[in-house]
Amino acid sequence: MDRVRRERDFYRRLLELGTKEEIAPFLDEALAIFVGIAGAQRGYLEVRDESGGDKPPRFWIARGCTDEDVEVIRASFSRGVIAAAIATGETIVTASAREDPRFRERSSVRRNRLEAVLCAPIGLDPPFGVVYLQDRTEPGPFSEEDRQHAEVFARHLSALADRLLIRLRRRNELDPTQPFRKLLRLEGFVGRSAAIAKVLHQVSLAAPLDVGVLLTGPSGTGKTQLARLIHANSPRSGAPFVELNCAALPEALLESELFGALPGAHSTASRKVEGKVAAAEGGTLFLDEVGELQLSAQVKLLQLLQSKEYYPLGGSRPVKANVRVIAATNADLVAAVARREFREDLLYRLQVLPIRVPALFERREDIPELCGHFCARASEVHRLAQLSLSRGALRAAETAEWPGNVRQLGHAVEAAAIRAAGEGVAQIEREHLFPDGAGAGRSSGAAPTFQDATRRFQAELVTQVLLETGWNITEAANRLDLTRSHVYNLIKSFRLARNGP
Repeated sequence: MDRVRRERDFYRRLLELGTKEEIAPFLDEALAIFVGIAGAQRGYLEVRDESGGDKPPRFWIARGCTDEDVEVIRASFSRGVIAAAIATGETIVTASAREDPRFRERSSVRRNRLEAVLCAPIGLDPPFGVVYLQDRTEPGPFSEEDRQHAEVFARHLSALADRLLIRLRRRNELDPTQPFRKLLRLEGFVGRSAAIAKVLHQVSLAAPLDVGVLLTGPSGTGKTQLARLIHANSPRSGAPFVELNCAALPEALLESELFGALPGAHSTASRKVEGKVAAAEGGTLFLDEVGELQLSAQVKLLQLLQSKEYYPLGGSRPVKANVRVIAATNADLVAAVARREFREDLLYRLQVLPIRVPALFERREDIPELCGHFCARASEVHRLAQLSLSRGALRAAETAEWPGNVRQLGHAVEAAAIRAAGEGVAQIEREHLFPDGAGAGRSSGAAPTFQDATRRFQAELVTQVLLETGWNITEAANRLDLTRSHVYNLIKSFRLARNGP
């Protein structure tokens, strides 16, 4: 009976893999299924998009493996168990790789004393991936039943992975950020909208130059991350990136924090204090909320930018500085200049290359990918089971108002992941994301919020345009200046229905 139950669960989970729409969670869930059914200690799964040119993109996941284990496994792609599976197109099973005459002479096999191994190729003529298992949780080799499961698993994965790779390829072909992803180091950066492509274009221009950059835009849009991207893609990338929030310190401490202080410069300076400028020597100094700097500190910052020298608090001799300054603000510095709250000459020095970071409502098409990223991060940070967002939750997120922008969305998804994990479910639903109903509207007796009013306006506008265009989605999308997919999401989220022919 236990064997029948395991078989049933195995095939049921294989069928559920077909609902995955992104390659990373698909591979993670697939490997978890097979490692579990085979009782393996370590597992590795990789697929390659062979249409990707000379160096096809590789997508992989490992379980129970150290970094050294992964290196050993990857080495066997050219010589070893995996190479044999790919070359023959057949599943390789060995009770002890270090005693198997086919593999025992391999240095990696001898060095790592490999025992039970199972490796099945994914795809035919030639395979475009492999599933590799090493060592069992129970004594003994992998069984004939394990081999049969591996071949069923590999056949099923072949079709599903191929579908996801084709989808990813098409998305990349339509991705306006793709040229900049090839040009820049963008590890961990999420977003493929046209609005973000414009930002990355500006980053690609600014990064290699040693000029001032001013990042503007609403709070929570990711200005700090962009500052780090500029630094990481600059000639200064090997030197420190030092951050100072100008709004987080009182005026009395700000100059000391920025420029340092000599002993006796003020009541708390009993010893020499190194400032952020000195800490960033050779690298990048990022001044967040630069509009909060007091005029006295603005004068000293202007001197630093003009002469590359500064005076520590209490100092009489200038100190040379080799730093690049990137500043950020969510304030209107032009208006602050008009109010004489910010120096005009400092503004010109800071914004040699200004970059405006768009609000989240300007890049709604990035919301599903952002949700997936924040969900995966929450699962990793809080050690939760692998979670994903349901279609309903994604539609609700896409149409909701996020006045706190990406930061607010990230916190909401993190909280939703914790709620869903607490209920023991595998998907985040709308009610996990909006537990008070704010994302889906409120009861008629409650006072309308800004979000409620905005959603009602959106629903009425979309309805009106759809009626005027005879529910021609393409024409409606053009008139609303939205993508067709976004219009479809709005229709589903607002539960709009076409009445009549």
